[in-house]
Amino acid sequence: MGLGNTGLSILAFFVVIGPLIFFHELGHFLVARLNRIRVEEFGIGYPPRMLTLFERGGTKYTLNWLPLGGFMRPSGEDDPAIPGGFASSSKRSRVSVLAAGPAANILVAFILLVIMFLFGAPTELPGARVIAVEAGSPAAEAGLQKDDIIIKADDIEIVNYGVLTNYIHKSVEEHPGQDIALTVKRNGQTIQASVSPRIQPPEGQGPTGIQVQPIVEIRHYGLFEAIGRSGSELWNFTKAFVELPVAAIRNQIPARYLRPVSVVGISQLGGQAIDNSISQNSAWPILQLTSVISLALAVTNLLPLPALDGGRILFVLIEALRGRRVDPQRETMVHLIGFAILLTTMLVFVYLDIVDPLITP
Repeated sequence: MGLGNTGLSILAFFVVIGPLIFFHELGHFLVARLNRIRVEEFGIGYPPRMLTLFERGGTKYTLNWLPLGGFMRPSGEDDPAIPGGFASSSKRSRVSVLAAGPAANILVAFILLVIMFLFGAPTELPGARVIAVEAGSPAAEAGLQKDDIIIKADDIEIVNYGVLTNYIHKSVEEHPGQDIALTVKRNGQTIQASVSPRIQPPEGQGPTGIQVQPIVEIRHYGLFEAIGRSGSELWNFTKAFVELPVAAIRNQIPARYLRPVSVVGISQLGGQAIDNSISQNSAWPILQLTSVISLALAVTNLLPLPALDGGRILFVLIEALRGRRVDPQRETMVHLIGFAILLTTMLVFVYLDIVDPLITP
């Protein structure tokens, strides 16, 4: 008997989110120690404390009851009057410690991708597979069908499915009203179709009314090739964070999919990835998703928002430009207010992920 969707989501929370938080905090901790900043406690899990594992160099290493990753508590985090603490350290030291958490998540994402490519990962082949055709759309009128493989648009070879979507939207912008000639493979035969993209399509349908996905095969990579592919994949993920808002503006994807997800939504995604890994007897779905979440955690934490690592880095940069420190009490108040706002916002996203989940059974 399987775990079910809820069980897989709960499992994903501990398998995916917990370790990523732990490595994030471990990055902060290691760089703090390298900068000779006193750390009062490094904990596995969140309080209440279960037990103190050992104490070394003035740092307590603890095991805590809530299995939510980990935490590190530096001495003098917000008080520059405490010698050897975080706030009293140099600007370079503080920035390096703050950036170390996101950097650790980027490194984890890279390592996970290397492992994924070594053990077998999907490799995109030329063409774009049609997975849905909206009724009454230009694609339906042109006779396109589910499982058609589009290999050429006008004279453009479709080396991957992204080439097709980009070409269609570019054509609508530069040549509105002009038909696009598609070369399609269907049941071993090559056929021609002519589609007239819409300038103002219904929300979520796109100009032609088709949904496409890449054509992939599982391939095992050697170490050096896996390292190269992982670097390229990380760059592609990073670009996607920028390109997705543009895709929503162009109506390529429904705007609701730009909604940030809470830990509930991430757990739902993780549960689906675990289910896919089990059904495919392959680790790549969960490895790929975990690497994307790790990178997203890094990018999010680098945003210049109060209470986040990026917000604290911003205060250090302001200090460097002004030549003097922002009043620590005011900075602490800003971060507390920012944390309250972030927590409230996250609760809203938790509610949305429950009543209107992006991932459905």
